Amino acid sequence: MTTLRTILKFSLILNIFIVSSQDYSEIGNYDFNNHWNFKLIENTGTYDNDLYKEWTKVKIPHDWSVGFAFDSIKGEGATGYLPGGKGLYKKEFTATNDKNITTYLLFDGVYNKSSVYVNDKLLGFHPYGYSPFYFDISDYLNKADDSNTVKVDVDRTRYVDSRWYTGSGIYRKVKLIRKNNLHVPVWGIFITTPVINEEEAVVNVKSTVKNKYAEDQKFDLQIKIRDDKGKVVAETVQPSTIKSGSSMEVAHQLKIPQPYLWDIDTPRRYDAEISIVQKGNSIDKNTVNFGVRTIAFDVDKGFFLNGKNTLIKGVCLHHDGGIVGAAVPNDVWRRRLLKLKDAGCNAIRISHNPGSEEFLNLCDEMGFLVQDEFFDEWDNPKDKRLNQNERIVDSISRGYTNYFQEWAEKDLKNTILAHRNHPSIFQWSIGNEIEWTYPRNADATGFFNNMSWSGNYFWEKPPHSVEQIKEKLATLPVGKYDIGKTAKKLAAWTRELDTTRYITANCILPSSSHLSGFADALDVIGYSYRRVLYDYGHENYPDKPIMGTENLVQWHEWKAVLDRPFISGTFLWTGIDYMGESHDQWPRKATPSGMLNVAGFEKPSFHMMKTLWNDKPHMYMATQTLDKSIFKEDEKTGAPVERKEGGWKKALWDWHDVNEHWNYTPNEKVVVEIYSNHDEVELCLNDKSFKTKKLADFEDRIFKWIIPFQEGELKAVGKTAGKTDEVITLKTAGKSNKIHLSADKTTMQADGSSVVHVIAQLQDNYGNPIRNNEETITFSVEGNVTLLGVDNGSPFNVQDYTSNSITTDKGRCLLLVQAKETKGEVTIKATANNIKSNPLQIKVD
Repeated sequence: MTTLRTILKFSLILNIFIVSSQDYSEIGNYDFNNHWNFKLIENTGTYDNDLYKEWTKVKIPHDWSVGFAFDSIKGEGATGYLPGGKGLYKKEFTATNDKNITTYLLFDGVYNKSSVYVNDKLLGFHPYGYSPFYFDISDYLNKADDSNTVKVDVDRTRYVDSRWYTGSGIYRKVKLIRKNNLHVPVWGIFITTPVINEEEAVVNVKSTVKNKYAEDQKFDLQIKIRDDKGKVVAETVQPSTIKSGSSMEVAHQLKIPQPYLWDIDTPRRYDAEISIVQKGNSIDKNTVNFGVRTIAFDVDKGFFLNGKNTLIKGVCLHHDGGIVGAAVPNDVWRRRLLKLKDAGCNAIRISHNPGSEEFLNLCDEMGFLVQDEFFDEWDNPKDKRLNQNERIVDSISRGYTNYFQEWAEKDLKNTILAHRNHPSIFQWSIGNEIEWTYPRNADATGFFNNMSWSGNYFWEKPPHSVEQIKEKLATLPVGKYDIGKTAKKLAAWTRELDTTRYITANCILPSSSHLSGFADALDVIGYSYRRVLYDYGHENYPDKPIMGTENLVQWHEWKAVLDRPFISGTFLWTGIDYMGESHDQWPRKATPSGMLNVAGFEKPSFHMMKTLWNDKPHMYMATQTLDKSIFKEDEKTGAPVERKEGGWKKALWDWHDVNEHWNYTPNEKVVVEIYSNHDEVELCLNDKSFKTKKLADFEDRIFKWIIPFQEGELKAVGKTAGKTDEVITLKTAGKSNKIHLSADKTTMQADGSSVVHVIAQLQDNYGNPIRNNEETITFSVEGNVTLLGVDNGSPFNVQDYTSNSITTDKGRCLLLVQAKETKGEVTIKATANNIKSNPLQIKVD
C-alpha cells in the first residue's frame, strides 16, 4: 500500500522553499489562501515525526492532524486518536505601505492558541479555535516594494482540549482586505428587515464608516439593493461628514416593493451594495447578501417561519469532514447537506461552536435554518474524556475554560458581528449542557447524590418537586461562579449586537435551569435528551417556549414532537457521524450516532427519518438473522415481535444492527425490516407474496417479517390508498467480479478547490452490489488533481486517510480528489485482488 504521506515525504525535497511573494498592492478583497508554507515544530503523536519536518508548501484551509496515522499509543479517543502539536505557517506577499490604504488580515478560524506576526512583529494572540478575528496590519507593512512575511504560530500541544475532533492549524479561510482610509471596516454592516408584508419590506441598513485620514472627510453613502436577477429594487444616497481619526454609524431605511422571502424551500436572497462615494468616484464598495424573512416562537403553537407554522426538523453537526479532517472543502459540505435535505432536514445546530463563513453561506443558499452555538463550556471545565464535570486534569487536557473570563465577550461578539447578516441563522445558542459543570444545579434536581432515589434521569421526571429544587438552589453552595449570572451576561452581550434572533441554550438539566436564572436569560429553552420533561416544562413554565435541541435519531423522539404542538421541533444527535468522543474505545475513532456515516453514506436511521420528515413516499429494506435481530418470533403467531417489549420507546444513539443484503444460509430465519411512510407494504421473495402489512399495525413504524432464506430477489411493494407507487428490491449477490466506480459529478472547476466524490462498490457478474464481503481496493489517478484520501465510512476504520488504498466496508469505499488550477482530463481506476473497475473520466474545466 502506498500512502499519500509517503508520497508527501518524497515531495518535501521539491517543496522545501518559500514561494516568491504575491502582490496585493491594489485596493481589493483578496483570497489569501494560496502559497503558504508550513512546518511542524512539535508533534504529540507516535508516528511520522518527519512529516512536515521541513517547510512544506500548503494551501489554506489546512489541518495538519488529519495527515497523520491514527495513534493508539499516544492518541486520545476524545479527539479522534490524531495528534496535535505546535505548527508554524508563513507566507510572503507584497502590499505597499501606502499612507492612503488600510490593510486588514482576516482569519475565519485557527485551531488554536494562535499568535500572528507580520514582519516578525506580534499582532496579537487568539486562543479560541472557532471564532473569527482580524488585525489592521497597515502600520506593520514594509515600505515601497519590499516583500512582507506573515507568520502564524499555532500551539495545540494540549491535544485533549475537546470532546470531539478539532483539527489543528489554519483550517478555515484567510482574507487580505485592502481599503481606502475612508471605508466601511470589517463586519461594519448590519441589515435587518423589521417590517415585512406582501406590499413591501422595510430594510434597515446600519453602516459603520471609519476615517483614518488626518482631515475631516465629506462623502456620500450610497446603497443599492439588487434582487437575485441583478435588478436594482431599492436605492438611496446620503451625504455625510466624518471627523478625522474617527468612526461613525450611518443608518438608512429602504423599501423593497413586493418582496420575495427567504424560506427553507425557496431560499432567495438580495444583495445590498454599500459604497462610499467622493466626487463621483466610488472609493469603497461592499456587498452583503441578506434575506427577507420573519421568525417567531409561540409558547403554545411552536415555530413560525414567514407566518407559517413550521416544524424544525433539525440535526446537530460537528465540523469535521471525515477524510479531510477540519479543513472541509465546500463541495464536501454541499454533498452532505444535499443528503440531509433529501432526508427532510431543514435545520442545523452547529455543535458546539460557531460555524465557518463558508458553511453559513451554504446554509443560506440551500435553505437551512441554523442555530449558531458559541461555547461548550463557560466558567468551569468539562471532562474531555468522560464528559460532564472535570474529573481528570493533566498536561494535555483543558480547553477554552482557561480563557473564558478574558476572551468570552470578544469571541461572542466577533461571531455575531461576522455572522448576523446570514438569513439562515435564527437562533444564537450561548452554551451546550453547561449545567454539568456547576454541581449545585445537578444536585438540586434530585437525580444525583440522592440516596433515596434509584431511577434513571434519562427517562424519568425529577425526584424533587419544583419547590424542592428552589429550596436546594437557595441553600446549596454556589461556588465561585453562578450559572444564572454567567448566562445573563452572555445573553446581554448578544442582545447588544442583535435583537432580531432568539437566544437559546442546550439544557441537559432543565428542571434546575428553569429556576437557577439560566432560563431567564433565554428566549427559548432547549431540552437536551429530556423529551420526558416536555409536558413538565410546559405545565410549570407556560410562558417559556420549549424545543428539543439535542435528541436521539429515533422515531420516539419525533413522535414526542408530533404529539405536542407547543414543541417547535428538534435537533437530532447527529446528522453525520463525527470523529472523537471515543475515549478508551480503540479502534473506534468516531461516534456512530449519525444519519450519515463519516464518509457521507446513508445509514438505516437516515431512511427512517426520511420516512418521518417527508410526505413523498420512501421505502428502505434491511435484513438480519433472527438470532442477531432485536426482534424474536412470537411463540403463538410466529410473527416478529420485540425481544424487549416497548424497547423502541427507549432506543438510544446507535441504530440496531441490520444489513442491506440478501445473502444468508439456506432456510436460515431472517427478519426483514421495511422503513416506509406507505400505508401498506407487500413483501415478496422470488415473486411469492409473504403478506401485505399495514403501517398502522406497527407502533415502532417498522414493517417486519420473518422469512426462511432462499437465494433470489426480495421485493417490497409500497402502496398508498391501495395504489402501488414504489417498488424496491434486494438480490442475492454472487462473488466479487468487478468494481463499479461512480462520482457525484464528472466535471469540476479548475479552481484549486472543487472536489469530486468517487464511490467504489464491489459488484458480482450481474452488477448486483456486494455488501457482505470486503476487498482491499487500490485507486490509481491519472491527471493533474490532488488525491485527498480514502475512507470506508466505518467508525472503526483506522486505516490511513492519506492513502490510495483501503479495505471496504459493506463492499464500498470513498475516494476524494480535488482540482488544481489547471484544466485537463482525469482518469480514475481501481483494482482489488485481480478484479478491476470501469475507468472513470473527470473533466477539469
